[in-house]
Amino acid sequence: MSLLKKSVTTSLLTAFTVLNFQTVIAFAEEATPPVTKGEAAPAKTEAIPQKSPADVLAKVNGTPISRAEVERATQILLTQNRIPQNLDPETRKKAEDAALEQLINAEIVYQAGLKLGIKDLDKQVTDKAAQGKARFPSPTEYEAALKANNITEKEILELIRKDIVISHLFEKEITSKIVVSEAEIKKFYDENQDKFKQPESYHASHILIGVKPEATPDEKQKAREKAEAIRKRILAGEDFAAIAKAESSCPSSAKGGDLGFFGKGEMVPSFENATAALKPGEISGVVETQFGYHIIKLVEKKEGGVIKFDASKDDIQNYLKQLKTQKAVSEYVAQLKSSAKIEKLAKTEKSGK
Repeated sequence: MSLLKKSVTTSLLTAFTVLNFQTVIAFAEEATPPVTKGEAAPAKTEAIPQKSPADVLAKVNGTPISRAEVERATQILLTQNRIPQNLDPETRKKAEDAALEQLINAEIVYQAGLKLGIKDLDKQVTDKAAQGKARFPSPTEYEAALKANNITEKEILELIRKDIVISHLFEKEITSKIVVSEAEIKKFYDENQDKFKQPESYHASHILIGVKPEATPDEKQKAREKAEAIRKRILAGEDFAAIAKAESSCPSSAKGGDLGFFGKGEMVPSFENATAALKPGEISGVVETQFGYHIIKLVEKKEGGVIKFDASKDDIQNYLKQLKTQKAVSEYVAQLKSSAKIEKLAKTEKSGK
């Protein structure tokens, strides 16, 4: 499997892991109906004629959120969800609206988090920033990443500060209080047996003599003959892994042909059927697929069935804790919003028009 080269934007976000809290807050926004009581109701929203990055699009208890912040958050939102950046105007507007709501929620939670106080906060911010910066090969590439994302180092530090403060708040007020009992875990297991069915799986190695789709009948015949000759060498006692490293055209050759475990439906039918017919340690005949000719060695076979409760407990506990956390975050953010002053503005602070 080839690795895709990450963009500068993705590298920057990965390096600093900022705005990750927005994913959690987004769950809360999706699950919470619009708040209509008290000061939580936003002011009227109109079309915004100005397009300056300095435009203030919203205020949260008097703290402004600029167009630049919304545009950056929109880019992050699209990247995280693998959505193309070149959207039509209507879809882009929806993405920007979603990003603005996330920033509003984040600011509300951040303001609440500041009230708790964090020991050595400045040092934590500096350390985390240094760790992120160190992941870039050189200072030049770091500066290029900042420039490409239209963000300053000062803004990076502020984003990191918000991330730390919000994470601390959620840990203290929510996640540390979430408990999943043994009874809840067992109940989920008993009521969802279909989720714990495990199909038969195989651990196999193979040697591939590759054939191009446009290969001639003569080229295919020569490839088959080569595969047959290699199979004879293996049956005569030569080491399978060593031959795979030297002869196989599959990337798995680097691991001696080892494919690891795979289940039904993960391989092409002819390969899967040939593997299923083997006993551990056996070598298949030459198997033809659209990729060429294979010699398969079955290493291990695991029978299908229902995964036992003890083997599933940790996964179930984590899953149920995640569900409870999402619900708790939703309720917590809704509570904070009910007493916050949120303004969505249709004019800039600078122009006042």
